Amino acid sequence: MSQPQAGILPEPSQSALFLILRVRNRVADGGTVARASAGVPALVAKVAAADRRSRLVCTVGCGPEFWDLISPAKRPKGLRRFTAIDTRTPSTGGDLLLHIISRRSDFNFELARRIMTQLGDTVEVMDEVHGFRYLDTRDLTGFIDGTENPKGKQRALVALIGKDDPDFSGGSYVFTQRYVHNLKKWATLPLTQQESTIGRRKKDSKELSDKVKPPTAHISRVVIEEHGDELQIVRHSFPYGTMTEAGLFFIAYTKDLTIPEKMLKRMFGRTGDGLHDQLMDFTRAVSGATFFAPSLKVLTSLAGR
Repeated sequence: MSQPQAGILPEPSQSALFLILRVRNRVADGGTVARASAGVPALVAKVAAADRRSRLVCTVGCGPEFWDLISPAKRPKGLRRFTAIDTRTPSTGGDLLLHIISRRSDFNFELARRIMTQLGDTVEVMDEVHGFRYLDTRDLTGFIDGTENPKGKQRALVALIGKDDPDFSGGSYVFTQRYVHNLKKWATLPLTQQESTIGRRKKDSKELSDKVKPPTAHISRVVIEEHGDELQIVRHSFPYGTMTEAGLFFIAYTKDLTIPEKMLKRMFGRTGDGLHDQLMDFTRAVSGATFFAPSLKVLTSLAGR
C-alpha cells in the first residue's frame, strides 16, 4: 500500500485548523492549485523544523469536481459529492480541504498562511475553523468525544483504500460537516437527560446499559453493525467557538463513503424507523462536503499537472 498523508492515522492533537477552499476558476487555475497542493508536504517540513515537538502535519483533500478536472483519466471508485438527505444537512461542497493539526496553534496558522500565499488569488475561503482540544478531549456539550474511534492498526484498515482500488491505495475519502451547537438549550437539560441523549455517562464516558439507553441516544444511532461487524470511521473532529457561535467541526476518514452516509441517515431519521438522534435537537449542520485525500505519492505527483 502507498504511504498515506501524515495527518490521517495519528490520534488527534492539541489543535487543528480546517480550511475549505473554492477554486475561483477551475479551468484557468486548476493546474496552479494542483501544483501548490503537491508542495504542501515541503511547506510542512519547513515550518515544523522550528519545533519538531509540535508534530505539525497537514492532509490535503480534493473535492470531486476539482479532482475530475486535474485527473480526468483516473478517478477513485468511491468518490462522489455529498448529497443532502434533507434541508437539515446542507451540501456546501468545496474544491480543496486543508486539515492542519499540531500541538501549536501558531504553527497551524503559519502553515496555513504560507499555503494561502502559494495559492494567491486562485482560491477563496469557503470555511475556516480553528479547533482546539477542550478539557480532556471533550465536546462543548461536556461529553468525551471519539470514544468509539478505532485504535492502533485498526485505524489504517478503516480509513485507507486498499487493493480494491490499487491506483489509489493509501488514499482516503473524507467527509466533513460543521455543526453549530445550541449550548444554552443544552444547559437546561438535567444531567440524566443529557446522558440519555448521548448514551454515555458524562463523567467517564461509560456506555449506559441497554435497559436505560434509549434507541434515540446518539450512540444508538451512529453505532451500526452489519453482518456482525461494526461500521467504523476514523474521526478527527474538534470543538471550535467564539462567544457568539460554537460547535463542532466533524471530519471523518474512511475507505467507504457509504458508512458516514448511513450514520447520517440514522441520525436525522431517514431510515424509516421513525427515530432520530436526540442530539440533533441541540445542534444544526451548516455545511457538508466530501473530498479525496490521495496518498503521498499521488499528491506529490500533482506537481506535474
